[in-house]
Amino acid sequence: MTQQEKLKTIIKTLDTKKGEDIQALKVTDLTILADYFVIVNGTSNTHARTLADDVEFQLSQKGIEPLRRESDTGTTWVILDYGDIIIHVFDRTQRQFYNLEGLWADANPVDISNLLIKE
Repeated sequence: MTQQEKLKTIIKTLDTKKGEDIQALKVTDLTILADYFVIVNGTSNTHARTLADDVEFQLSQKGIEPLRRESDTGTTWVILDYGDIIIHVFDRTQRQFYNLEGLWADANPVDISNLLIKE
């Protein structure tokens, strides 16, 4: 599976499960951590955990396992690290507090509008 196919699977899974304000940032030139960050929030801790679980499930169905999964004790922030793509799943409050989009403002936003379901 190519990196773009993996990114597409992640975005579509988050969108299908009603993830809010999905953002993809290309950080290749800014860090060695990953090529892309995907940032999304759920409507609650349970929703955030479900979003992370479903992305992990969908990618594992394609033979791709995360290198690492981390979460805080309240599951208000879950990180799935796939090496080239790191997914940050927040609840609304934590996303506003940590403001990763602001911290990585120099990153190139990826246009994902063609991957999202039109409502």
